[in-house]
Amino acid sequence: MPPKRVGLSRARKNAGLTQEELAYRLGIDRSTVGRWEIGATEPSVWLRPKLAKLLGVTRTELTSLLEHEHLASPESDAVFDFQPDERLHLRMALADVSRYLDSSIVGSFNQQLDASMADDGTNGPTRTLPAVLGVVGLVEQYSREVRPDVRRELLRVGARGAEFAGFLYRDIYRPDLALYWRDRATEWALEAGDWAMQGYILLKKSQSAWDDRDALRMLTLAQAAQNGPWSLPPLVRAEASQQEARGLAMTSEPGDAVSRKLDEAHELFASVSEEDRQPEKLGSHYSANLLTMQSAICYCEAGQPARAAELYASCLEREHFSYRDRGYFLSLQAGALALAGDPDDATVTATKALTVARKTNSKRTTQELMRVRTLLTPWQSRPAVRDFAGFLTA
Repeated sequence: MPPKRVGLSRARKNAGLTQEELAYRLGIDRSTVGRWEIGATEPSVWLRPKLAKLLGVTRTELTSLLEHEHLASPESDAVFDFQPDERLHLRMALADVSRYLDSSIVGSFNQQLDASMADDGTNGPTRTLPAVLGVVGLVEQYSREVRPDVRRELLRVGARGAEFAGFLYRDIYRPDLALYWRDRATEWALEAGDWAMQGYILLKKSQSAWDDRDALRMLTLAQAAQNGPWSLPPLVRAEASQQEARGLAMTSEPGDAVSRKLDEAHELFASVSEEDRQPEKLGSHYSANLLTMQSAICYCEAGQPARAAELYASCLEREHFSYRDRGYFLSLQAGALALAGDPDDATVTATKALTVARKTNSKRTTQELMRVRTLLTPWQSRPAVRDFAGFLTA
């Protein structure tokens, strides 16, 4: 029996389409879509570009959805890295969910998310998404059949996975899908009683608002994250404080207000204990180097691009970031250099960032580089600037 393509079915539902609607838009029978989703047949090659567009995925993601078996039935092989004894337990659990799906299985799902998060900076969002959506799909499918206490555990994992899926979609510049998954994460976190996660999601929505330079929304979301009826871990509070400082700078608040909030972020970070830095803690990824990079963004928005460029340079020299994140911060450094009136260094830095963006499929980085190209317009007659613009267009 062929394995069902649960990921393909989920992508269709995420796009808001029934089988009938998708078939109509593709000009085919509904039964054909049904056969794709149960794994009986595959879409014709000529249909795949249009199918990918309707589902809101890249062609590479569509290929993954068609080729990989998301572990959704006892008969299918896992695409996750389970140990043999874990796999046996998982098969038993999925064969009799109400009896065997327990905390140890939930822990395995958490471990799969940990592995995906660890590899994301190297692999990029396109290669990471299938496994993350696989975990989220399992949560969505099986949380209906378990005991209430296990359901809450599953939904807590699901909220974590859905928030991460939102980040990955942000990285490939699909704000609609990023918002969808973060809203799903909020719903699951509410039901699971994970109050801190709700504040964390508001913080991440604030960061997405910065991608579009929606300053007021970014500011109020950062403030809401700090002022909600929950207790945020210190690292998350530090990140939210710097995000508010950035919003204050972008909405032309007095410089001393920006400085106070940024100082607060650094003081909060300095007060964090070793326990707060444990991997299982929310926001444990937040580091001194990341705070430095975000402070540089704040200085740039506050009209101090030269100071921002120096911070970027000093921190990036030490190679403290993943390959994908390094490319993103290089794009921001290039923007600061352009604003500071240094087109030559800006062009060199932007070209390095573009190389990384293409290898990791980080469209968020590419979007920032398009802003850099606009900032370099006063020097567009220079050969290096023209070369970069051509490289970006190509």
